[in-house]
Amino acid sequence: MTILFLKNTGRFIFLILFQVLILNNIQYSGYINPYFYIYFILLLPFETPRWLLLISAFLLGISMDVFTNTLGLNAAACVLMAFVRPFVISAISTGTEFMAGHSPSLKNQGVKWFAYYSIILVLVHHSALFYLEIFRFTEFFQTLLRVLLSSAFTLLLVFIAEYLSYPRGK
Repeated sequence: MTILFLKNTGRFIFLILFQVLILNNIQYSGYINPYFYIYFILLLPFETPRWLLLISAFLLGISMDVFTNTLGLNAAACVLMAFVRPFVISAISTGTEFMAGHSPSLKNQGVKWFAYYSIILVLVHHSALFYLEIFRFTEFFQTLLRVLLSSAFTLLLVFIAEYLSYPRGK
């Protein structure tokens, strides 16, 4: 239990710093903004209690808001993502994909399951974040393009991270 807590705390700190120091400086003409810090929510263990999931997501989002001065936008998007996460897991799972003590990953669930899981949750987060940021529908399609391009870039980073952590045979 303590090892899991330390591992998740280290991941939390690393992802916040990586996002703030490196990825927030990457913007391609305002349309592609990678938000890799949400990888923390994606990797939380299956049996994480809902209250802890929501509090962790809020702390993650509010930490990003402090560094980026976005007044709760990241916190709202992260909490929505964490709220939807159990429903997404139950909707795409047959019940045999996960065991106690495991986290969602390519290694444990396979490519198809992890792809569905990641795509849905990243789209939920990015949609909430960008539409709350713009807060009007006059630029609906321009914002939708931002959501799709940023989601694609974030998903690319998620799958690269999963590939790098995937154990390779000797």
